[in-house]
Amino acid sequence: MSQAFRLPEILEIARAEGKVTVEGLAERLGVTVQTIRRDLSELADTGRLERVHGGAVLPSSVSNIGYEERRNLNDAGKAAIARACAREIPEGASVFLNIGTSTEAVARELLRHRSLMVITNNMNIANILVANKDCEIIVAGGVLRRFDGGLIGNLTINTIEQFKFDLAVIGCSALDEDGDLLDFDIQEVGVSQTIIARSRKTYLVADHSKLKRSAPARIASLADVDAFFTDQPLPDRLEARCREWGVDVHIAD
Repeated sequence: MSQAFRLPEILEIARAEGKVTVEGLAERLGVTVQTIRRDLSELADTGRLERVHGGAVLPSSVSNIGYEERRNLNDAGKAAIARACAREIPEGASVFLNIGTSTEAVARELLRHRSLMVITNNMNIANILVANKDCEIIVAGGVLRRFDGGLIGNLTINTIEQFKFDLAVIGCSALDEDGDLLDFDIQEVGVSQTIIARSRKTYLVADHSKLKRSAPARIASLADVDAFFTDQPLPDRLEARCREWGVDVHIAD
């Protein structure tokens, strides 16, 4: 079967099943796993699928798949973004890290930082940073969202309002061409807005896939952040807006 026939077939399978695996497609379509990997890479490059460990999912289903699978979405890009962001976080700072797999990647890059105070509403981040004995960890209370370890709600907001931290590192579910940061959970949006309000500086960490998604709730504008860390050059219009707003854009290697 030629690629011209395979790609539509792969998309049909993904739409029907929500996810495809490299080995499953190779067996089903009678080709090698290397061929399937190339097919999935092409579909991901054109925004029709999102790569996850061992396969791919539809972009519109990203918010509905398991959190462990979301961790594997563009994990190399997230790791590069995290390294670039961590280099801009000074030792001795007070830092807020919010919910998300990108902010968790930043936490892993802070394990050698000294004299940090990290406030977080992400139980996964707290558990990651336990390994850094020179980091004070403060967990913002709230309602536990079991599937991703996030803490949300009014109690979380009330805790955050007790602080004025040096900088916040936040993620988002989507980023549109107008430069708006978007999310799916309205309770999480309220928490994120409070984080930005209580921070002297705000860094956004978001890989290029966020520009291919949409979400219904607005957190803020890129104009409200000081630096944006991502893994691919921005569309021309968005890059121009960042220059206009004075947002430092860091493209991670």
